[in-house]
Amino acid sequence: MNAAYPRTLDMAIPSPPLLHAAVAPPPPPMISAADALSQDELKRIAAHRAVEQVESGMVLGLGTGSTAAHALDRIGDLLRGGALWDVVGIPTSEWAAARAAAAGIPLTNLNVHPVVDLSIDGADEVDPFLNLVKGRGGSLLREKMVEGASRRFVVIVDESKLVPRLGGSGLAIPVEVIPFGSALTLRRLHSLFDGVPGFNLKLRTATTNAKASAFDEDDPELDPFVTDNKNYIVDLFFENGIIGDLNSISDEILRITGVVEHGMFLGLATSVIVARKDGVVMMDNKGISNGI
Repeated sequence: MNAAYPRTLDMAIPSPPLLHAAVAPPPPPMISAADALSQDELKRIAAHRAVEQVESGMVLGLGTGSTAAHALDRIGDLLRGGALWDVVGIPTSEWAAARAAAAGIPLTNLNVHPVVDLSIDGADEVDPFLNLVKGRGGSLLREKMVEGASRRFVVIVDESKLVPRLGGSGLAIPVEVIPFGSALTLRRLHSLFDGVPGFNLKLRTATTNAKASAFDEDDPELDPFVTDNKNYIVDLFFENGIIGDLNSISDEILRITGVVEHGMFLGLATSVIVARKDGVVMMDNKGISNGI
């Protein structure tokens, strides 16, 4: 697979075309690359770029997290203004369901709509081949189910999420496990990577901030973190990132009884929109992009 190639996009965000007589919400402000932008403002610009790909009548996968929140809010604005209609969304978490409902996005589920037209979500890491780490917020199972059912999956990140290899940030690669026998499952995961330099793992606790914390020893008396699916999460840490065939490593993890899913999203992303200090770029696996 060829590595992804970025192309700088124009920072201006055009208003979506009016599709019927209702008045559309005002477009996002025109911002030049020279303006000083906060990380959250850059995320908002990237999220709005992704929402430009939303069309009326679509079934959408609705992402989870601070970056995805900007996309949900923008979709809600367009629905209220009449620039979009007949859009329904499948949330990837209870948080996303609440945020989307507050934004006025009608909700559905995979049982009713097993094929999703477009998913928009953030990621915790992106490698040069658009493989992802997701799930540090705890929603990896539903995210992978929805985004794996999508015709297109657009990822929104800031440049701090770009890594040379998965696990390269030194932060967690999450694995969702069932509570029953979780200590045994943890030991089997440890055995799988026994001998890998710089590897460690731990059961995530309710107080852990997995988006910001490298490995440390938690108090064993603390309550485990519980996912929306009532499962636990084991966080894997690789000092130098994961070295080896990712698909084979994925298969080995999933073969462990008690493992539900892991946070490596391999080959699922269609494109990645990156908010950088000097502008917004799009990355894909087709060479130089024609833009969005």
